[in-house]
Amino acid sequence: MVLTILLTALAVLAASFIVMVAREARKRGVGAPGPEALILGAVTNFFDTLGIGSFAPTTAWLKFRRLIPDSFIPATLNVGHALPAMMQSGIFLVLLGVQVDPVLLVACIVAAVAGAVVGAPLMVQAPVRLVQGIVGVALLIAAALYAMSNLDLMPIGGTATALEPRLLWIAVVAHFIMGVLMAFGIGLYAPSLILLSLLGLDPRLAFPIMASACAFLMPTTGFRYVRSERIDLRIVIGITFGGIPAVLLAAFVVKEMPIEPLRWAIVVVVLYAAALLLRAAAKRDASTA
Repeated sequence: MVLTILLTALAVLAASFIVMVAREARKRGVGAPGPEALILGAVTNFFDTLGIGSFAPTTAWLKFRRLIPDSFIPATLNVGHALPAMMQSGIFLVLLGVQVDPVLLVACIVAAVAGAVVGAPLMVQAPVRLVQGIVGVALLIAAALYAMSNLDLMPIGGTATALEPRLLWIAVVAHFIMGVLMAFGIGLYAPSLILLSLLGLDPRLAFPIMASACAFLMPTTGFRYVRSERIDLRIVIGITFGGIPAVLLAAFVVKEMPIEPLRWAIVVVVLYAAALLLRAAAKRDASTA
């Protein structure tokens, strides 16, 4: 019953979101996306479906290539990756959702969405240097998490399909905070997976939770971000169109593959992008001091 409600809500939300983005793109006269954005969406969402995350590598590439202003990054990430994340959520709910405690699943989704509702207006109004600083620090954390994964320093997790009430509240509060941070372009996948594993949940069952939390919160922030000036809808459409088929390919054809070498490559690129963002934030801060 819960899964049916979630899947129905996801379908309605996706349809509404498509209409919203299409209308705004037509209103702004946005042209067809370039091949670079399509490839970026395909690559990042392919590996996102396999658990590597999409926000950090996308941010690093956008910064490295200087495709958009730094302040556009959070909105472009949340809107561009929203529909691929919804597709991931639907797939993981169908494949693994029946094994997850529905209370834990719904509570984490609601908490993440609530956090995003709080975080979205803060991001839209935040000074550029603050956005640069937050995203730069987030990239440093992401690089550390990628390195920890390769060095087998991540929590193994347990075998639980549900959490006792005390641990459930910890997960709910943490996902609210993650939802706030998602609004600033800080990915939820890795922190959610680590937290739920530390609390004893079977790591496989973290996938429907973290994917669904993102699937519901990203369009929630996206409805606000689409109308803002801090977004590049051409890049957004490219990431979306490239990402959707890549999700299907990763989930149903490839399913799993060795990604350790890729993680090390991402660590290097992400660290470089973080340095650029933090340097820009420091310069802007110094110039206004």
